[in-house]
Amino acid sequence: MSASDFDFLHGQWQVANTKIADIVGHGTEWTEFTASAEVRPILGGAANVDSFHADGWEGMTLRQYDPSAGIWRIWWASTRAPGHLDPPVEGRFTDGHGVFFGDDVVGGHEVKVRFDWTPGTEPVWEQSFSYDDGASWEKNWTMRFSRMVH
Repeated sequence: MSASDFDFLHGQWQVANTKIADIVGHGTEWTEFTASAEVRPILGGAANVDSFHADGWEGMTLRQYDPSAGIWRIWWASTRAPGHLDPPVEGRFTDGHGVFFGDDVVGGHEVKVRFDWTPGTEPVWEQSFSYDDGASWEKNWTMRFSRMVH
């Protein structure tokens, strides 16, 4: 684990999304959509920021490495929740897989949040929620990244 863990993500991407249509309502209907993303390093490479553009909305992520704790913190914000920055998830990469945990409130319910990152030439990000303090996890969003060719 190091400040270069997310270097695989730098650049421009087409993103295939599979997501629970109503995460707030604890829904079960899945929807698919495409988006574009651009990730660039900042703060001398110890952090990165991305912009995420889907049909009708925009999001952004800040990922920052904390060398004293040996962890990454990841924050998310979007135009779907104006003025709101989600609490960070924290974690690290071990054996080529990143796992990050945090706490949030979704639809008035406290949830544990889990991000899973699988690096590579076509990275995959997955988000899961736990409504039982981490005893079980429900996946609600998967992103598959394909590098844009110019």
